[in-house]
Order: sequence, then C-alpha cells, then structure tokens
Amino acid sequence: MYLQIIEQIRRRIAVGDWPPGHELPSIRALAAAVQVSVITVKRAYLELERDGVIVTRQGKGSFVAEHADLGRQLRLAELDQHLDAAVGIGRALGMSDAEVAARLDAAFKARDEKES
Repeated sequence: MYLQIIEQIRRRIAVGDWPPGHELPSIRALAAAVQVSVITVKRAYLELERDGVIVTRQGKGSFVAEHADLGRQLRLAELDQHLDAAVGIGRALGMSDAEVAARLDAAFKARDEKES
C-alpha cells in the first residue's frame, strides 16, 4: 500500500498539481483519508524523502522538494519505466532490439497521423 501512496504523490508532483514547496497532508491526515495505518504513510514519506522528492521540517510538516526540474525528472522516470517494460515485452516476444525500435517509430508515426 505504501508503494501506491508513493506513486500517487510522485504523479501529483509530476503533473504539476503539487509544485515545489507545496505542503503535503500530514501523515495522520493522509492515513485517515486513505484508511491505512500511520506507519504505512510514514514509510511512504520516508522513502520519498530519501529519494529527494519531499523534505520534512520538524514541527512544520512535509513539503515538495524545491528542485527546479523535479516534475520533469519524475515524468522522465515514469517514461523510462514504460520504455523498459516495452523492451521487456518485446524481448519476451522474441523481438530484436531493432524490431522493438521500429515498433516505437511506427507508434510515433501513427500518433502524428492522428494529430494531423
């Protein structure tokens, strides 16, 4: 469950819902809102802090880290996860790297045609 909390917080930061400096809900408030234990939320916050995504100020709360390009970094990390999954699926299907790259290129072309 704590991984889902981490993913949701990262997503809100990545899409710009929570800009740098935004105060996150308190651990207790978030635990009550999503109906999990305080320990679960605390674990998620600790991992996010370890990753440099949030900062916690004693007595003041937790905030989105002040990195200028944090949202971009998180979006790129998410894209990298999807691309890694696509490579894994392609290889599991017995495709060469060139075949997977060709499929990606075809997807770009199909998207361009839809948007035209």
